[in-house]
Amino acid sequence: MDEINGNVFPVIAKILDCHESEIQNMAVMKKGMTNRSYSFLYKDKHFLARIPGEGTSRLIDRKKEYAVYQKVAPLGICDDIVHIDPENGCKITVFWKDVRVCNPHNPNDVLKCMKKLKDFHSKKLVVPHAFDLFERIEFYEKLWNQRSRYHDYNETKANMMVIKEYIDSLNIHYSLTHIDAVPDNFLIFPNEEIRLIDWEYSAMQDPHVDIAMFAVYAMYERPQVETLIDSYFPEGCPLGVRTKIYAYIAVCGLVWSNWCEYKSQYDVEFGDYALKQYQFAKDYFKIFEEATHERTP
Repeated sequence: MDEINGNVFPVIAKILDCHESEIQNMAVMKKGMTNRSYSFLYKDKHFLARIPGEGTSRLIDRKKEYAVYQKVAPLGICDDIVHIDPENGCKITVFWKDVRVCNPHNPNDVLKCMKKLKDFHSKKLVVPHAFDLFERIEFYEKLWNQRSRYHDYNETKANMMVIKEYIDSLNIHYSLTHIDAVPDNFLIFPNEEIRLIDWEYSAMQDPHVDIAMFAVYAMYERPQVETLIDSYFPEGCPLGVRTKIYAYIAVCGLVWSNWCEYKSQYDVEFGDYALKQYQFAKDYFKIFEEATHERTP
């Protein structure tokens, strides 16, 4: 509670232009990987405040996030924004009661969320900025103050460059992609409405990257990955597209592994999650290679 009293109340009061005493029932919702979230009452209405976490300003361009929300907010597919600051990233949204996050181990949840994701992708929205997976690998690596903790990192990174050549050879149509379309960011209402929240990484990219991001965050095993892909493509997924998603899983694994290594400098550790991301990079490079060989006559 000392942390809340000392840091959060003044920030929210300034945003709402009110006295700190008007902010009531403050409670910590979660300490996320990038931000901290707090629920509170103001004028008898329930809100959620997002306060960016340690080192976040070096990772996320809040002006770009602001631009994305200007695009998606009118569509009713995201969180209900009360305030978002394009400079410091502080955000206040309406707090929804009686909602739950997607359970990645519930096939019905996954099917519904993939349908929602595909519906969003079908809108083919456009923003001025892109999310380059390979640039992010380099960027996070440059933020380290020491070498990677993984002894075979250079080999693993070299494998990602093989994938880059493959991806660059494809004819891919970019559109607005969530990038962080993970189970925790799909909110399911009692009436089965689904909203997708936390668009801070969103940018132009191949929409199929979102499928890979869901898989790596859920830390799926191979059979679950196949079911996930089939949930997005109930009409059937061509082998070439499936192979591309394997490639994205490998690359996304190294992106977030490097991100975790950066965050560890701020004493923010993610344990098994961080290790699993690096393992995705290694395992799915092999799966990608096998799949490309199958396609070669």
